[in-house]
Amino acid sequence: MKRCTITPRKDWREITQKQGLTYSRLPDGSDYWNESAYYALSKRDVETLDRATERLHNMCLAAGQYIIDNKRWRDLGIRGDVAPLIERTWIDEPPALYGRMDLAYNGNEEPKLLEYNADTPTALVEASVIQWYWLQDCFRRSDQFNSLHEKLVAKWRDLKNYVKAPVFFTHCDLEEDAMTVCYLRQTAEEAGIKTIGMLMSQLGYDAQQGCFVGFEGERAGTIFKLYPWEMMVKEMFWKNVLERFPEPQWIEPIWKMMWSNKALLAVLWEMYPNHENLLPAYLDGPREMVNFVKKPKLGREGANVSVYSSGIPVEETSGAYADSGWVYQATTASTKIGNKFAVIGSWEIADQGTAGIGIRESDHTIVGNTSAFVPHLIE
Repeated sequence: MKRCTITPRKDWREITQKQGLTYSRLPDGSDYWNESAYYALSKRDVETLDRATERLHNMCLAAGQYIIDNKRWRDLGIRGDVAPLIERTWIDEPPALYGRMDLAYNGNEEPKLLEYNADTPTALVEASVIQWYWLQDCFRRSDQFNSLHEKLVAKWRDLKNYVKAPVFFTHCDLEEDAMTVCYLRQTAEEAGIKTIGMLMSQLGYDAQQGCFVGFEGERAGTIFKLYPWEMMVKEMFWKNVLERFPEPQWIEPIWKMMWSNKALLAVLWEMYPNHENLLPAYLDGPREMVNFVKKPKLGREGANVSVYSSGIPVEETSGAYADSGWVYQATTASTKIGNKFAVIGSWEIADQGTAGIGIRESDHTIVGNTSAFVPHLIE
């Protein structure tokens, strides 16, 4: 695996915006999409990432059962009224769609799991669509580790007889979330499923009928939500979710709370110590580690992360997740590629397997919401 430089397409900003990347600027004003470089993977790299993702997914399935069997709810910060719903959906297996594992990998050793975004993963449009069209324009004869669109449509076809159409697609009032949901609606409609889109705040509740409803009072039988469960359980409408559960169907299901919590990293290390795809991780402190990362259990986009070297903090980010508890995970050199730090987002589509990757990079150790997305190809 290597990083290569290239001259960007002349009108790349206009091209990518028309293709759906309308959130193309980072908070500091720089470009989020960076096609002045690309990552070249070998077939061996692809096979390694594919194998590691599938292996880690199976380990997470075992970890979910382990958490339930051992009632590890306090470690995950999950309330008593939420745990029974997680257990129920874990057994009933309602529809689930996708997830993104963030991996450290530079081609020199096995990929290492940094976290699992299993509930509300984004960076989907750029991974599935934008980098694919970049490849067609710039390297038409090359391939890409990317079957996201095909596998999303295939999954929706599998779910067509299980979801209750029209499927409501809801999201927060953020540009990236809106475009992610717009794209996911497109994949569902391509599979023959009727959809309705709205903000999460626009979803209504009919107390008389005892159901969630749309703009015109349409009963919501299945709701896709790009809105994290840990926030939903704190909302005023949580009592309505609790009273009517398991109706409507929620995608993703509430058991995904076990995987989107970084406490999962410590549970996995407890279950599979010294596994080649894991890094040491603990909940009670760094223990013997002197080079480690302190992460909030429910953090997002690299917020509230501190990097320690020889026990001394050398880099940190601010954020709003400092009250969610902490996970301490060993650092790794596998994110360093040349003079950049890169994290590989490996996508998993439920029952469809690994569907491809997206890569974000930074000049700093912490790859977060100010980090650029860089396309890739297979040499």
